[in-house]
Amino acid sequence: MPRSIRQMGPSVIMDSFLLRKSIEHFLREDTGAGDITSEAIFFPEQTGEAVFIAKDSFIVAGMEMVAAQVFKIRNPEIETNSAAADGTTASDGDILLKIKGPVLDLLAAERVALNLVQRLCGIATFTAKFVRKVRKFPVRIVDTRKTTPGLRMLEKYAVRVGGGHNHRFNLADGVLIKDNHIAACGSISRAVNQIKERTPHTFRIEVEAETIKQVRECLDCKVDIIMLDNMDIPTIRKAAKIVNGKATLEVSGGVKLKDIKKIAEAGIDIVSIGALTHSAPACDISMRFSASV
Repeated sequence: MPRSIRQMGPSVIMDSFLLRKSIEHFLREDTGAGDITSEAIFFPEQTGEAVFIAKDSFIVAGMEMVAAQVFKIRNPEIETNSAAADGTTASDGDILLKIKGPVLDLLAAERVALNLVQRLCGIATFTAKFVRKVRKFPVRIVDTRKTTPGLRMLEKYAVRVGGGHNHRFNLADGVLIKDNHIAACGSISRAVNQIKERTPHTFRIEVEAETIKQVRECLDCKVDIIMLDNMDIPTIRKAAKIVNGKATLEVSGGVKLKDIKKIAEAGIDIVSIGALTHSAPACDISMRFSASV
């Protein structure tokens, strides 16, 4: 029998309007002109019951807010219950969601629902591994914009379920002067001056630095956040001593799980990790029918 799941998850808000539009698009993409296999086997009036079952151990993300909504959007008459809470730890054999309704609609929504929650659970689980490593330090694990096109809202949601935080959702969310801005503009100081002249004073200014020389230039420009990009651990430690609280320090670029504790110990405030969303392995979840009439 499936084991009970310990409830420990956070309540995470998602834009329900955008979510619905996305799910409608995903369903249209997968359904095409219709399910020729299922429609040849089942009549519209036939109903059934099915469950989502965990095939491995992982952090749950999106059963109620995403998977259940896929079925509801396909057919509002579908009943969903017993959804595992976000942030819950699931084990092999645990029931994550129960669904009941027309067999044709359950089958039509199955793959979209599974694809999404397998992806979200994978991101939440991978994020949680980093978060656990630095739990004793005052550092935030955050994502990046390295997300799957069309899935950014969902993938960033999964990061939060896993205990992480979000960086910018899009380019309008904050000022971040990166290497290509600096190269095209000519220098950090020139880019910062342009920003100060042309953007509201309410924006904090973040600048990417690849060398200790650039870190010093950032301090001279009095930027708010310095992103230490692709630096090794000794250089990160050196940069942290130079900055000494004069700016918020963020580390980014190729961050590995084995190094995250050493980075946190250096006195870093934020660690941004693109791999949370672009390299998290999907979790193994299956849908099984239990009865039909």
